[in-house]
Amino acid sequence: MQTIAHWLDGKPFAGTSSATAPVTNPATGVVTGQVALAGVEDARAVIASAKAAFPEWRDTSLARRTQILFRFRELLNERKEELAKLITAEHGKVQSDALGEVNRGLEVVEFACGVPHLIKGGFTENASTKVDIFSIRQPLGPVAVISPFNFPAMVPMWFFPIAIAAGNTVVLKPSEKDPSSSLWLAELWHEAGLPAGVFNVLQGDKVAVDELLDNPHIKAVSFVGSTPIAKYVYQRGTASGKRVQALGGAKNHMVVLPDADLDLAADAVVNAGFGSAGERCMAISVVLAVGAVGDELVAKITERAKTIKTGDGTRDTDMGPLVTREHRDRVAAYIDAGESAGASVVLDGRGIQADGAADGFWLGPTVLDHVGTAMSVYTDEIFGPVLSVVRVDSYDEALQLVNDNPYGNGTAIFTNDGGAARRFHNEVEVGMVGINVPIPVPMAYYSFGGWKNSLFGDSHAHGIEGAHFFTRGKAVTTRWLDPSHGGLELGFPQNK
Repeated sequence: MQTIAHWLDGKPFAGTSSATAPVTNPATGVVTGQVALAGVEDARAVIASAKAAFPEWRDTSLARRTQILFRFRELLNERKEELAKLITAEHGKVQSDALGEVNRGLEVVEFACGVPHLIKGGFTENASTKVDIFSIRQPLGPVAVISPFNFPAMVPMWFFPIAIAAGNTVVLKPSEKDPSSSLWLAELWHEAGLPAGVFNVLQGDKVAVDELLDNPHIKAVSFVGSTPIAKYVYQRGTASGKRVQALGGAKNHMVVLPDADLDLAADAVVNAGFGSAGERCMAISVVLAVGAVGDELVAKITERAKTIKTGDGTRDTDMGPLVTREHRDRVAAYIDAGESAGASVVLDGRGIQADGAADGFWLGPTVLDHVGTAMSVYTDEIFGPVLSVVRVDSYDEALQLVNDNPYGNGTAIFTNDGGAARRFHNEVEVGMVGINVPIPVPMAYYSFGGWKNSLFGDSHAHGIEGAHFFTRGKAVTTRWLDPSHGGLELGFPQNK
């Protein structure tokens, strides 16, 4: 059985810790490997590699950096099917979904190829008499990326292409549930010509995370995961003096107004709610049916959801398993709780007969109607293929529910009324908004991030905010030697 190692100094690193965790194929329940779990000394060794590589990489020209980035982009594009298959084998999502994940990450790589424009400074001549001022943006140093299980390739690629292009070195700490993608990416960077130590991988659990948060050589931390852990990462990292962007959980609502095209809305709900078995931070998990549309909308959603083929992601299926048996059981327990609290189980995925091994972690699409806002299926982030339908009387009631929710990651409204749509995107307190678009994930040149408990820190991922997060500004004031400026002058400098 393979052991999935760390990556240090441009090659695999076994580490000194004997601790490991199993890696399982969710579609079969079979353990396919063991991932190394770093001890403190292993973490420090990987961080030291990133620290040692930083000075030379910082001083590498922008031209050379972008050449390597372009080469990485070409290799990734040529071999993206390999990475997609690796994701399916460890996460369980169907291969078309895995390939879509890689393609969205590839967009950030392409964006980072334009780094010279993203981090260029400014120049002011003669700001004061014969005094010039210019600004520059410089890399921070070694930075950490701590990524979740649900997007083992895309989420790391939200961060590390921009960080590396800007002159930083990177330590990636992937999820221990699906860690192999991280080493595949490390090998690709090596093939692209990235110097050893610029991109490193630290496998592990809380021990590795805490060392990244505490170690003074790590200058910034990018994190995506659940809200409690995001808050922990933010508080501990900032307490150590680091920049931190910690993206947390979500409870994304879709508002369906009475004038909406219900066929379009039902298609969108099913695609956004059950894609990747609902294991997306941008998944729609709540539908707010406004006015009299509820019965017809629920019928259309259920009709479509029944056609979803659940099974092994390597076969001709639409939706794969959940990532672990424990997570599958946790999600099923939410369905039990919703039913006990009075919600109507319109479509029940608990007894699904999947096209896959009997020991796979299967849970089919589930639709709960007449969900109350005090039920756990409404209040909690479930992270599974469970869709809750809440009936509301008006737009204002729907808006209030979205704004009262402690999460503010993504939301959507379906309507043919331009005025209602404009009012919604202006008034809603959520970071990413879709108008007749169910999963409003921005392109790489815009920034990804939520509000409220969906984000801790001031910076969203990628886009201009990402380029600024991984650099810091410096202003330089210059005056070349001129005898007319001689003599003592102890007063505060003034412009003349």
